[in-house]
Amino acid sequence: MPRVLVVNPGSTSTKIAVFDDRQPLFVTDIAHDLHQLRQFPTVMDQFDFRRQLVLQELAARGVPLQFDAVIGRGGLARPVKSGTYPVTPAMIAEERACEHQHACDLGCIIAYTIAREIPGCQALIADPGTTDELAPEARISGSPLLPRICIWHALNQKAIARRYAREHGTRYEDLRLIICHLGGGISIAAHDHGQAIDANNALDGEGPFSPERAGSLPAAALIRLCFSGQLTEAELLKRVAGRAGLTEHLGTNNMQEVVRRIEGGDDHARLIVDAMVWHTAKAIVSEAAVLCGPPDAIILTGGMAHADYVVSRLKRRIGWLAPVAVYPGQDEMLALAENALTALKRHTHTDRTAG
Repeated sequence: MPRVLVVNPGSTSTKIAVFDDRQPLFVTDIAHDLHQLRQFPTVMDQFDFRRQLVLQELAARGVPLQFDAVIGRGGLARPVKSGTYPVTPAMIAEERACEHQHACDLGCIIAYTIAREIPGCQALIADPGTTDELAPEARISGSPLLPRICIWHALNQKAIARRYAREHGTRYEDLRLIICHLGGGISIAAHDHGQAIDANNALDGEGPFSPERAGSLPAAALIRLCFSGQLTEAELLKRVAGRAGLTEHLGTNNMQEVVRRIEGGDDHARLIVDAMVWHTAKAIVSEAAVLCGPPDAIILTGGMAHADYVVSRLKRRIGWLAPVAVYPGQDEMLALAENALTALKRHTHTDRTAG
């Protein structure tokens, strides 16, 4: 029975799981305090910290370093097609040097450094955030200098789409869906018969604001701020991704805390969250134009889908367009494990054929 270690570094936590075939031995989510992460100047500086967390968790649970594959959440180095990829030194070099830095970039590096210590173990990634299936029209912006790119929750959106299809007796490739991942960033994509033909750059440039991201900003005002001398380039980039959105407005990215403040009578917190819902709903509904009509369903997923305050208000604004399905959290760990198992079977079949 193949054993797979799954490592999924996110902006606010590190998720770890071990699967024996498709059965989870354990799945855990280690949350990181914002102040804890701010001691690291860059995301790459978090590598040793996060890798040690993984090794310590395995040791604490008595799980030996004996795996057939270690699969990490893919990074943001370059646009790729949906699929599973082996981690190579060249991939790691690209991740270290890529323009867009996110904790997910550490996934392939952690997977590689653990797998290389285990004889015969494969290091893999699957459906990274730069998975690109955009229609040609979706790539065009108002300036040839600034083409649109997508950086989105491809892994979870694809996994949830397939789960929804299975539960409704059909195939992902036969559906038209609008999927919204409500996490530290908010990604919204139009899925047309198995292809995400439109998706936003949910990391640092487009879409609704979120717990940690500024989303789309007024362009002229942003340019003037850039040349005002008030902030350095690094500080400005943090105000776009990381120290932005709810974090900038309310001093926290914790939705449970924000909801408690609203329930306690904090009108400013209520206004900010209601504005986030407003812009998210507007972006969701706009994807119907991409699909040339109502989708078969709108799916809400991600960590914030646990928050009834957010989900109920989103449903009120988008429910008229199509049925709304809610899948709180994410299926990323199982999706990664299944991708690794498929790759292992393919590798075994290739070896047998070659033999």
